[in-house]
Amino acid sequence: MRTEAQARRPGTAAGARQRILDASFDLFARRGIRDVGVDELIGRSGVAKATFYRHFRTKDDLALACLHRWYEERSAAIEAALARHRDADQPALLAVFDVFDEWFRLGNVEVSSFLHVLMEMGPEHPLGRASMDYLARTRDQLAGLARDAGLQDPEGFAWSCHILLKGSIVASAEGDTLAAGRARRMAALLVADSRLRAAMPAGMA
Repeated sequence: MRTEAQARRPGTAAGARQRILDASFDLFARRGIRDVGVDELIGRSGVAKATFYRHFRTKDDLALACLHRWYEERSAAIEAALARHRDADQPALLAVFDVFDEWFRLGNVEVSSFLHVLMEMGPEHPLGRASMDYLARTRDQLAGLARDAGLQDPEGFAWSCHILLKGSIVASAEGDTLAAGRARRMAALLVADSRLRAAMPAGMA
């Protein structure tokens, strides 16, 4: 079995694939899918054309791999934030906004990848459908966290929270580095409202 270091050596197949992913990840995030050509991807990753097509049949296949990579990285960062969350007075789901706040402050352009690809390619395109699927997984995660916090209508709450997250992404793209913090405060109001309604007598909520 190869070690991780061996898998990433430039001369290995895994190393070549990783270089292609690394090069395309940044280019796609900054400029979108259609604006980046295969020849540019090959030149930036430093592989032969045959090597490129051995790993990715089409540019769309590569873009799908990049979306999956972004989902995995984002999910890992959110899970780590949730694991660190220890404030019993605030639901863990608000930690999601803290993750986005850090990304916005660092200027991580890939944070908008799912929305960017969906708007660029459209909901009927395979890349658009993949983006919607990853966005739906985020809502499912938010609904699960709302359910754990005992909030009313977890699915509806997840949609509301997701609106705030997506809105903060757009605001960040406009230059608002504090967008996630603003969205977090609005999400906290949603939490408080849900708890208030849950405490009301039946028929009054």
